[in-house]
Amino acid sequence: MKIGLSSYSLLGAMRRGEMDFLGIMQWIADNGGDHMEAVSMMGDFLGDASFVRSVAEKSKAIGLPIAAYCTGVNLLDKDDPQAQLELAMRHADIAAELGAGLMRCDLVGWSIPKEELTAENFDRDLPVIIEGAGKIADYAARLGLTITVENHGMYLNGGERVRRLIKGVNRENYKCSLDIGNSLCVDEDPIVCVDALLPFAATVHFKDFYIRRADTAPGEGFGIKTPRDYLLRGAIVGHGEVDVRRIMGIIKKSGYSGSVSIEFEGMEDCKLGSKLGMENTRRLAEMNI
Repeated sequence: MKIGLSSYSLLGAMRRGEMDFLGIMQWIADNGGDHMEAVSMMGDFLGDASFVRSVAEKSKAIGLPIAAYCTGVNLLDKDDPQAQLELAMRHADIAAELGAGLMRCDLVGWSIPKEELTAENFDRDLPVIIEGAGKIADYAARLGLTITVENHGMYLNGGERVRRLIKGVNRENYKCSLDIGNSLCVDEDPIVCVDALLPFAATVHFKDFYIRRADTAPGEGFGIKTPRDYLLRGAIVGHGEVDVRRIMGIIKKSGYSGSVSIEFEGMEDCKLGSKLGMENTRRLAEMNI
């Protein structure tokens, strides 16, 4: 099983000026990563062609494949939905240039109010999302790309909603980036989500969280509040409350052979959290579980 890292895990080091994007790539290679997921918000991928070339060249030079290029659009944008589709296609061109083979493309925004996150609204919006996602997948197919959607955010999350989207798009090159922790954001047991989405997974994120009731007032660091008033704080993989050992066993028994990438979002130093997360996940992958 190939174990790598999402560049997002090292965002803190980038913001502190400790490394640029190419430095992140070198750090991952130097610290045991088999591959990297490149997150578009961490570089001028759309505006600087020389930057894109430098990332592709660095990947080849150090033997660090780019397992996925990760970006997002908002297909529910009422002002100019066509522009969002065109944006996704521009990102697909970049993914192909990077040699990623896979592009994760989120499809809705984060700013949907809590009261609008209902099942009824999702049923209303799903046909629009399916239509747009299908067009993105068709464009990407001409580039040899697989497009994925992640169970992510508060609206397009949870095993059933994401499964319905993938089944609705119904394209060979449209699959899932399965994040084993994100379903907690919508109060779904990660095991339930893994069982629902693993058959559609082209790549897997290992992530961990600490979980507290909001009324316990745990203090700073618990930045995500779920619909049922739980609070989440990112953790080093294996240190939190996601049953990562059981999930790894489920993934191994399924015969899954794609990439596994760590995504660290905790309060600890991001380099330490990323390194330990990769090591802990690799150890689980090598265990007889």
